[in-house]
Amino acid sequence: MITLCGSSISNYYNVVKMALLEKGVPFMEETVKTGSKDEAVLAVSPLGKIPFIRTPQGGMCESQAILDYIERAYPSTRLLPTDPFAAAKVWELMAYIDLHLELVARELYTQAFFGGSMSESSQVRVRKTLEKNIAGFKRLVRFAPYAAGDTFTLADCVAFNNLPLVGLASKQIYGEDLLLAAGVDYKPYLKLVGERASAQTVVADRKAAAVAATKT
Repeated sequence: MITLCGSSISNYYNVVKMALLEKGVPFMEETVKTGSKDEAVLAVSPLGKIPFIRTPQGGMCESQAILDYIERAYPSTRLLPTDPFAAAKVWELMAYIDLHLELVARELYTQAFFGGSMSESSQVRVRKTLEKNIAGFKRLVRFAPYAAGDTFTLADCVAFNNLPLVGLASKQIYGEDLLLAAGVDYKPYLKLVGERASAQTVVADRKAAAVAATKT
């Protein structure tokens, strides 16, 4: 059985968790903090990053590698198209969200969510990059009604768990949700995906983990 290691607060953890739930794959969860120096963690995730998984065959880190493994190992419920080009387009959208939206917006999180601060010049730089990258995102995303087209795919696991963070972080720092400001009307999409059992489980567990974190 797969053991998913990390925290329900993590968006990348929740991407993998949502995919496992959608595919009906039995799994256990193990709470592991990011940045752990435990040798048992580093043996699987050399930088101490979450999520990572333990399987009967061994451990694996990096969320996109984990998603690829899950899709190949449990093909009965597919979250990728069978056509190679269409499948690659889903991976393309996933990589774009991770690298060009979430990773850029992540620079805002310390000030937006954790009481830290960043320089005004950094805020300007991040905003400029986000606005450029969001314009590119509009060319790739479909919302028809799902992120990559008419079928729920792995791209939706990524989009559902990352777009709200990009929007909220930008609103906290700049006073406006840069996705909405650019004409990316993603709120109906979130509502649609949010009706799925997998999404409801992920959201409920994330909220519970956030409450628990404030008590420690």
